[in-house]
Amino acid sequence: MTSPLRLTQTANEAEITEFFQKSAGQWRSERRYYTLPEGETKEMVSLITIRFLETGCAELQKLAQLHNLPETVNLICGAEVLWNSTDILKNRQDSQGSTLFGALGNILYRDRGFATSKPITAEYHFPNSETLCLRTEYNGSVFEEELKLIGNKYRTRQTIISRAGEQLMIGQYLEKRID
Repeated sequence: MTSPLRLTQTANEAEITEFFQKSAGQWRSERRYYTLPEGETKEMVSLITIRFLETGCAELQKLAQLHNLPETVNLICGAEVLWNSTDILKNRQDSQGSTLFGALGNILYRDRGFATSKPITAEYHFPNSETLCLRTEYNGSVFEEELKLIGNKYRTRQTIISRAGEQLMIGQYLEKRID
């Protein structure tokens, strides 16, 4: 069985490929979560490793299977993200783990979400070549994220989590390249 020949990428696919390639490496992420409306604050520091994934690699094939995509469909690129997080205010390790991302068209496939271990998808777009915007919906919640590359050494991220039209949490991140 042969797969269909695909000669061009969409504009979004070309941009996500370049964005993931530029994001590859090790990062120190300093972030603060604000719980609304109470205003409770949580401060975290994470060490993050991002690895660019080429089309056809084993990780992207596994991700496509998790999403029940036809065998003839290849995710065009992706990223593996590993993290180890510490809660600064409580001075203790908070979480560690990994997640896979794969892109096709304007959809970003993930092996897990922010608040679920189940596979999810997000719609994505680029208002400019350095800024990736995601919108993810599951379990009655909406996650709107913006990731912005600032030169080669910095990234900012912002996440707004809403449910039933009410904002519940805002996460703000400054990430510094450490490799």
